[in-house]
Amino acid sequence: MKILIIEDEKPAGERLRDLIKIYDPGIEISGIADSIKKSVLWLEKGEKPDLILMDIQLADGLSFEIFEKTIVDAPVIFTTAYNEYALKAFKVNSIDYLLKPIDFDELSNALDKYRRIYPEMRNPIGSHIIDAVTKMLSNRYKQRFAIRIGDRIRSIPVDDVLYFYSLEKATFLHTKDNRDYVIDHSLEQAESLLNPTGFFRINRKYIVSFEAISDIFAWSNSRLKLELKHSSDQEIVVSRERVAEFREWLNR
Repeated sequence: MKILIIEDEKPAGERLRDLIKIYDPGIEISGIADSIKKSVLWLEKGEKPDLILMDIQLADGLSFEIFEKTIVDAPVIFTTAYNEYALKAFKVNSIDYLLKPIDFDELSNALDKYRRIYPEMRNPIGSHIIDAVTKMLSNRYKQRFAIRIGDRIRSIPVDDVLYFYSLEKATFLHTKDNRDYVIDHSLEQAESLLNPTGFFRINRKYIVSFEAISDIFAWSNSRLKLELKHSSDQEIVVSRERVAEFREWLNR
């Protein structure tokens, strides 16, 4: 049996590969694709896998886009970090899903299920299921942040935010009208609440929106330097390990 892994986080992909080998050393891992683009190329040019383990949320979008760009005629087991009730719809349609971090017993059960009902799993993905889960995942992101100003609470829509940054152990958001507000979240928490198509974590200090970027410059050590609207910070640099992903994000 040949399995294709579609996973944009390298450690997660390697762990999944290792767990599959523990389950059955005879299973061949056809490859690990880390984006929608690479997955489509693999499915169109590579050997057809018997089974696909597919992360729902990839760096360049929801993996459901793969089904729109090419024919996926192998059964799919989805993996996701989001424990949402709507995902149970997959089980009704003979498709399993695994919650991250992947548990070996859960993976074993999913692979056992695949082997039991393999003949019925050809083209099992209904468009209504994809539409429902896509909507569910798209709506999970934060739409506004509640800001405390003295004894008042103000609501700031995410669409009004240019960027988030950390300073002296506090996290701030900066708005289009050139105002800064402290939020009750760490930068890591804010990142998990934001739609990745609209915001990108460029380094330990900044999460930026596309609209916030005034200019981009080539910088030392293959890095990029950004100029942000309303910012006097001269050291806003995309960390080297994030440059390639940042370029992909800009091109979406």
